[in-house]
Amino acid sequence: MIGETSIALAPLLPWTLIGILGAAGALVVLLATLRRARGAVWRLLAIAVLMLALLNPSFVVEEREPLKDVAVIVVDETQSQSIGKRGERTKAALAHARKALARFPNIETRVVRVRGGSIREGEGTRLFSALEKALGDISRRRLAGVLMISDGQIHDVPALAKSPKANTAAAPPLLFGRAPLHVMISGDRRAGDRRLALVKAPSYGLVGKPLSMTVKVEDLPNMNAGEARIAIKRDGKPWQTVTVPVGRPTKLEFRLEHAGPTYFELEVEAAPRELTMQNNRVVVSVSGVRDRLRVLLVSGEPHPGERSWRNLLKSDPAVDLVHFTILRPPEKQDLTPVHELSLISFPVRELFDLKLKEFDLIIFDRYRRRGVLLSTYLRNIAKYVDEGGALLVAVGPQFASPLTLYNTPLGAVLPGKPTGQVLTRGFRPEVSAIGGRHPVSAGLKPPKNAKPWGRWFRQVEVATGPGHSLMSGIEGRPLLVLNRVGKGRVAQLLSDQIWLWGRGYDGGGPQAELMRRLAHWLMKEPELEENDLRATIRDGRLEVIRRSLEKDDRPVTVTMPSGKTKSLKLKELGDGRARAILPVDRAGLYRVGDGTRTAIAAAGALNALEMADVRATDEKLKPIVAASGGGVVWMAEQALPELRTVRADRTATGRSGLTNAPWLGFRTNRDYVVTGIRDVPLLPAILVLLLGLSAIMLAWRREGK
Repeated sequence: MIGETSIALAPLLPWTLIGILGAAGALVVLLATLRRARGAVWRLLAIAVLMLALLNPSFVVEEREPLKDVAVIVVDETQSQSIGKRGERTKAALAHARKALARFPNIETRVVRVRGGSIREGEGTRLFSALEKALGDISRRRLAGVLMISDGQIHDVPALAKSPKANTAAAPPLLFGRAPLHVMISGDRRAGDRRLALVKAPSYGLVGKPLSMTVKVEDLPNMNAGEARIAIKRDGKPWQTVTVPVGRPTKLEFRLEHAGPTYFELEVEAAPRELTMQNNRVVVSVSGVRDRLRVLLVSGEPHPGERSWRNLLKSDPAVDLVHFTILRPPEKQDLTPVHELSLISFPVRELFDLKLKEFDLIIFDRYRRRGVLLSTYLRNIAKYVDEGGALLVAVGPQFASPLTLYNTPLGAVLPGKPTGQVLTRGFRPEVSAIGGRHPVSAGLKPPKNAKPWGRWFRQVEVATGPGHSLMSGIEGRPLLVLNRVGKGRVAQLLSDQIWLWGRGYDGGGPQAELMRRLAHWLMKEPELEENDLRATIRDGRLEVIRRSLEKDDRPVTVTMPSGKTKSLKLKELGDGRARAILPVDRAGLYRVGDGTRTAIAAAGALNALEMADVRATDEKLKPIVAASGGGVVWMAEQALPELRTVRADRTATGRSGLTNAPWLGFRTNRDYVVTGIRDVPLLPAILVLLLGLSAIMLAWRREGK
């Protein structure tokens, strides 16, 4: 406890009135002096005593308790600090600083560790944000100094303010006050590294349309020469390898194959000098969007369900529908004029030869051979499916006749071969066992207490080959069969009465939802893959879902952004899905695999700013260090510095006179808190009265002679 004495004034009258009285008294004394009147000095003394009494001076004695200064050590423990010997140097520097500052009894040491990488945190190394939070309960008058131990790659360095007294930069006053900022760099400034930078990439694009991304391979420092190979994966599977020049941006072109996110992983080969391979890899996520779904609907003949197909497809604004109905076969002979047969002629060659690949889905509704489509065109459709196209065939009684489509080149891609029988009695469609696990029909079955689906009255019998029967009809016979052919997909609906569901007959059924799912499966939408592994991250949780047509008990392996792996066992949900949930708190890319399939999920930024440039540097901190009066030490080149205490008006860095080793100073602020105040009047009332009367009496006596 220490005491500090000062003089304080507590005027009895307003300062303006005291000033007027003082001026009047001074004028009286001045006139007396000019007239050489006796007693002028004593008048001046009397007026001075009166003015002093009005000012009411007193002694103020403050009882003060000294406060310790605070030294803050900010330790960078982010991902880039694990490279090489940086982690070892950081630990040694922290231990050295703690031991050195512990020698000073008037300094309190606080350590702030910044690990980063959290999903909820911002990108990059944010040491100043952590420092500002740590200084929230500290007066800037107590701050002795800040020591940062880092590789120098800091991404929230505050901008310097212009000093009002001179055209020079000054450290942010709210952050440091008068305290210096010292930095100890853990890396080697001479190290080289290769990195792959993403210059430009689209966030979304149209499926099937050409897109491009721009990347750049950099060899640092100043080694941008030659070529490098980049291996590219798409959705976890090897896609292609390209050779690009080092040091120059390179455009890579690609196309999206499906809607939803597509992940591209690009990794450049190692350079002769490498700090780490972690920045040799970038990940690009591009969301695919379908422009318009182009559907070709060919109806063999008018029937009640034809309008249902047309209304269903036209109700979707994302569908461009081309619909033709064969009203009159070529072999029919009558006297109808040619110009009255149809509004337009059927553009067979244009649709089924020249522009066939422009359609996303082809639907045949109760079509039979009638000489309109030649075998050449049907062979084109089969080739279109084999190369990745989508075909839906809804059959009627014609499919069981000698004029069936199965006896054409198109039969090579159809999964069901007609037996020649058409079953005509009422039945309720049901989801098969495998259909309960297939994403096209899983979850559509009505609950136990709900009303069953409406009845149909006709079904074509087929002998099924490859493919999966998702729905069954009369006596369990296949009703909806799906199959993969080459790169494409085929669906076969073995009844022409699904339109009864659309009309609500006998309670109806999920016609619209079933057709929507069916079309999306045919279009290879990822969410409707029947054997698939998917991973998503929401609210800090990694959710892994595996779809399979058969029960699969295999665990999955999750690879964390740090490279560590964890095995997860999935729990069956009963509809072809198995799920597992893993809490995650680190930003980066998570890879999930079960031995045959791979899924990718991203938390936070795909390409962390932390690993964009991992070279040690002091360029980002040098201006603010200089403005605050601090110093920079490269631990790979210099010995650990001596830590000292210096006066607030002295420099805070330098070199020792004998060893020329660096030293860093922490300022002594001598801050305190006032614990008590005593107020002692300087002029008691009796003393003022005696002095005033004495001065007046002496002035009267002197002037009376």
